[in-house]
Amino acid sequence: MSNVYDLIVIGGGPGGYVAAIRAAQLGSSVAVIEKRNALGGTCLNEGCIPSKALLDSSELFVQARDKFAGHGILVNPPSLDLGKMMQRKEEIITRLTRGVASLFKKNKITLITGTGRLGTPSADGPLQVVATSEAGEQILQGKRILLATGSVAVDIPSLPQDGKQVGQARDALGYDTVPEHLVVIGGGYIGLELGSVWLRLGAKVTVVEMLEKMLPGTDQEVTEALLKSLQKQGMVIHTGTRVTSMEIGDSGVTLKLEGKIEQTLACDKVLVAAGRKPCTDGLALNEAGVKLDETGRIIVDDNYQTSATNIYAIGDLIHGPMLAHKAMDEAVVLAERFAGENPVVDYNLIPGVVYTHPEAASIGPTEAQLKDQGTAYKVGRFPFLASGRARAMDNVDGFVKVLASPDSGRILGVHIIGPCASELISEAVTIMSFGGSIEDVALTMHAHPTLSEAFKEAALGAFGKAVHG
Repeated sequence: MSNVYDLIVIGGGPGGYVAAIRAAQLGSSVAVIEKRNALGGTCLNEGCIPSKALLDSSELFVQARDKFAGHGILVNPPSLDLGKMMQRKEEIITRLTRGVASLFKKNKITLITGTGRLGTPSADGPLQVVATSEAGEQILQGKRILLATGSVAVDIPSLPQDGKQVGQARDALGYDTVPEHLVVIGGGYIGLELGSVWLRLGAKVTVVEMLEKMLPGTDQEVTEALLKSLQKQGMVIHTGTRVTSMEIGDSGVTLKLEGKIEQTLACDKVLVAAGRKPCTDGLALNEAGVKLDETGRIIVDDNYQTSATNIYAIGDLIHGPMLAHKAMDEAVVLAERFAGENPVVDYNLIPGVVYTHPEAASIGPTEAQLKDQGTAYKVGRFPFLASGRARAMDNVDGFVKVLASPDSGRILGVHIIGPCASELISEAVTIMSFGGSIEDVALTMHAHPTLSEAFKEAALGAFGKAVHG
């Protein structure tokens, strides 16, 4: 095995493995160092994919319990086989990680299972990475190095985790019994999604959020509708509240809350979901001359190059939202630029999704952000209550909101809460990527009956042209 490569990637998550595959497709020799025994990073192994698997399974459980009878499907009340549900989740992870591994073999990518750190730089020699594995240390040499180690959950010192009674997302994805009372610290995407899973499966769920307004980057109407729906489902949500102390005993955990709500909570599980931070420990960044900003993220230029020549960084390590699809797009752009092409990532058009029920998805600025910018806009809304397809699905909560320029009709932002919002947002992203307007949507035929008609009606509604609105 040669130890000299065109590209060495540290980290095999969404950014790292995509960069490696695309670079190899374009003719580069590539090595990837990944500390896990499986590729895919946090997203595939203990984040995006397993959480969606449990969200889908738990939603089906709720439908069988609460909705089948309304469709004329009469079954005995469903019982939960949590072990089987967890087994299904693990099988999905295994299939997908094996799929990525097969792509590595197909593209002749060298994979080293272990940790990597930047080697001591030299004035005229090649770049070096020290890879440490069960076989010991080895020195890899490369023309370029890509840092793609992602992020880790933020710890709260006053809430020490044992992985059993108090843990983070990866722990909540593997409970062996349904908690009697789960307290979620942090009301972001992760907390609301995992809280939803266990709420559906029978747990009492309380969310404690320090901020007065949850999901601050989300359209306010969407946020209010989502929280109202979650509360209707039984989730207890305390905003403007923080945990000031925690006691762990044989019978459970006791939390003291202060702020808008002041009380003591007793529970058997605590999920700390207070955000994520870049995973830079052990990379020897300082020794290699790689600089960080005040938030702990790696500083890069427009070509993703760090302050050290030919050392690059993408994904959660750099500025921008910590989303897998952002890292993937950055990975492709970087690899293609290495090959002489000139693609770009449009950072104004990164979709965001909350995979609760109903789902919430958005692209572009919110109304509040447009007001702050002094940008004029018109609003079009269409409720799923008026959608024939949503009605047939018995899934009518939510709406589509389109924000458009009053002069040109150009679409500025789209905010959706409702069925399949995560899929519907892609049409908005496509249209906005090409600077599309309301007229472009009007000229695009949408099949009937579909949920996507709601987007067309909302867009036309911004100028009073909606037929069903």
